[in-house]
Amino acid sequence: MATTAFVARDFRSRLLRRGRRVGLSIDAPLADALTAYYDLLSRWNRKINLTSITQPDEAVDRLLLEPLLASRHLPMTSRSLVDVGSGGGSPAIPMKLAVPGLSLRMVESKVRKSAFLREVVRQLGLTATFVENTRYEELLSRPELHEAADLVSLRAVRVEARVLMSLQAFLKPGGWFLLFRSVAGLETPPAVPPPLAWVATHPLVENLRSCLVIIEKRAIGATLP
Repeated sequence: MATTAFVARDFRSRLLRRGRRVGLSIDAPLADALTAYYDLLSRWNRKINLTSITQPDEAVDRLLLEPLLASRHLPMTSRSLVDVGSGGGSPAIPMKLAVPGLSLRMVESKVRKSAFLREVVRQLGLTATFVENTRYEELLSRPELHEAADLVSLRAVRVEARVLMSLQAFLKPGGWFLLFRSVAGLETPPAVPPPLAWVATHPLVENLRSCLVIIEKRAIGATLP
C-alpha cells in the first residue's frame, strides 16, 4: 500500500490531520494504536489481499476514521460486538480501540485473513477479542452465542433480508445491526422484516459519501414507532 513508504510519525500526522477535518480529536494513545494497526495492515497487505484501498487519504478515512465516527453512535450500555466478514479488521479493530471495553468477536472464513487478525490482537495486546475462522452460519449452531451480542457490524457483506434474519439470532432484544453503507438512498429507511426495525441513518465521512445504518432487533411484542 502507498502509505507503507511513510514512517509512523508521518502517518500519525496524517491521521490526526484527517481526523480534524471530520471533527475528531484523536488522543495520543488511540493515535498510536491506530498507527500500529495500520502498519501491520500495510505490511501484511503485500502478501495477502486485505484491502484494495491504495490511496493514503482514502485509506485513513475509510479504514480508520469511518469506524471512529460510527463508534460515537454506540449506546453507552453496549458491551459486546460481533463483526461479520472481518477481512482486514476494519471497522472492527478501530471500533475496539475507540471503545476498549467492548468484547469483540471477529468472524472471518479465510484462513490467512484470520491469521492476520490474530496477529493484530497479539501485537496490540487486545483483551476480550476473539477471532472465529469460520462462516457465520457455522456459529449459529453454538447456543452460547444466541442473543449474546449487543451489536453486530457488517461492511463487506452483501446485506439481504435473509442474511439479517439469520444474523439477528446473535443479537439480544434491543441490540443493533451496524451497517456501513454508501449514502445513496439516505432519505429512505431500509425495508426490514420484524423483529427488525430501522432506527437511524448517520452520515459518516462526507467525501466518501458513507453512512452508518442502524437497525434494531425489537423484543417480541414490542410496539413499533
